[in-house]
Parts: sequence; structure tokens; C-alpha cells
Amino acid sequence: MTATPPILTTDRLVLRAPQMADFEDYAALMQSERAIHMGGPFDREGAWYAFCHDTAQWLLMGHGALMVDVGDQTVGQVAINSGPLFPEHELGWLVYAGQEGKGYALEAANCIKAWARETLALPSLVSYVDHDNHRSRRLAERLGAALDPDAARPDPDDLVYRHW
Repeated sequence: MTATPPILTTDRLVLRAPQMADFEDYAALMQSERAIHMGGPFDREGAWYAFCHDTAQWLLMGHGALMVDVGDQTVGQVAINSGPLFPEHELGWLVYAGQEGKGYALEAANCIKAWARETLALPSLVSYVDHDNHRSRRLAERLGAALDPDAARPDPDDLVYRHW
């Protein structure tokens, strides 16, 4: 298990550990209507708990969230999530307002998925997606995932997309 988050790179992106300076933009997303597909919107305290959860998984489980940077701008986050809130290891993503449609989530998710496959040696990953989140559904499919109707899910209304 690695408690130190890696720095992963693609041609355009740097995926790096969350920092305190990332919280304000993260909180803004989690407090907005954009968080509706993730159980939100949250109040500031709820956003803080989620941010801490995303970060603490590295120490506790050897994986967690990485912020997605393009140049000097953070455009979102990808993560390998697990623990008591997740029946299986989840590949998750979020993109900040104004950054959609640029391929950042696809590129970042493929990058952390490859890292997870190589480093964690998991038999599979899942993505829990709200039924009404059509953009995330399309992204899961573009990542090569297929619906798994028999998989356990944290929210009975979520769709589960299985990777690998």
C-alpha cells in the first residue's frame, strides 16, 4: 500500500494530490446544483467532509483522489474510491464548470484507471452513476465500461458501470 499519492501525467494533464488551495473550487462545485448527481448539493461542511474523505483515502487505503491540472489551472478531480461507503473500488470523476466537453475527464480517468490496474491489481473497478447523469453515463461507456445490473451499489437508484 502506498500512502503517498502519485503524480500521474498524460500529454495534457497532471494528476496530483489535493492541496488545501484546492478546497474553495471543490467546495463551490459540491455546493452547486452540479453536485446533484453525487448526493448534493452539500453545505460547506459537507463539502469539507467529502474533500477530507477524498484525501484521507491515500493514507488509509493506498488510493484516493487526484486533482486534474491543465497548465496552472485545476479543472477537476478523478479518484479510486473505496471503504465503508463503497461496495467495490470505484473509479470516479468530476469536472468543474466551464471545463466540460474538452476530454479532460476521459483522459484523467483513463490515466488513473491504468495506474489502479497496474498498482492495485484489482479484478475490476466500477463507476456508480446517477441514472439522470447522461454525461457521466456516456463517459463510462467511452472508458469501456459496461452496465452491471447485478452489482451492489451505495444508492439503489445508481447505475453501476463495470470496467475491465
